[in-house]
Amino acid sequence: MRKTVLLNSEISSVISRMGHTDMLTVGDCGLPVPEGVQRIDLALRLGVPRFLEVLDTILEELCVEKIILAEEIRTASPEMHAAILARFGDKVQVEYVPHEEFKRCTSSGKAVVRTGECTPYANVILCSGVTF
Repeated sequence: MRKTVLLNSEISSVISRMGHTDMLTVGDCGLPVPEGVQRIDLALRLGVPRFLEVLDTILEELCVEKIILAEEIRTASPEMHAAILARFGDKVQVEYVPHEEFKRCTSSGKAVVRTGECTPYANVILCSGVTF
């Protein structure tokens, strides 16, 4: 964990408790949150806040070694797909799973951060790395 510009106390608290390989999901406004997983709801209305601005802020604080994306993002939202990948370059492993499996994977995470994004499949599971 690196303390930076993140002001949301719930997200900051989750990140501070994350260990190596723990998962945090950042999702669009339609992604279901499994029972028993902490829901951090930032959505105000459609499009607010945007997925990428929330992701960028979280990435200033969280060291990520792997991301998981729904394979459907490649064809349904190629611009969003490219924008997500651009934030990581070749620094992290990228895993693709069918969207139904992606939703099941969210049940293993520490929390789901819900944005106001309405771009199809604008969801990512961030797997925590280590800073050393």
